[in-house]
Amino acid sequence: MLGGDGTGDEEPLFRPYAVTGGRSEPRYHMALETLVSSSFIMEEDMALLTPEQDAIIRLCRSFRSVAEISALLRIPLGVARVLVADMVDEGLVRIHQPRLEQGQPDLNMLERVLSGLRRL
Repeated sequence: MLGGDGTGDEEPLFRPYAVTGGRSEPRYHMALETLVSSSFIMEEDMALLTPEQDAIIRLCRSFRSVAEISALLRIPLGVARVLVADMVDEGLVRIHQPRLEQGQPDLNMLERVLSGLRRL
């Protein structure tokens, strides 16, 4: 959102945590790489969503991570986590948590990350 002074600087017109009711922690743990996908929602039900919920639903028609949602919507990660957790409780989105065996990181994921970093 553009600032009110017309300079074009991106500055929020509201405090980000206003959309979460002041909460900064989601109801349950959600990793940065947790994938989110939209549930099927009737078009008439879309009119009942908040602008943030609508944006998340549209973004998550293809799988997106919580970190991607935060970056693409330009909202703090904590806000994105709270919004997604609330939407899960309402049945609007589904989350797909990474499954780490006995606390060990997924070796394939680490190799993909290393490969991506090398390409930079």
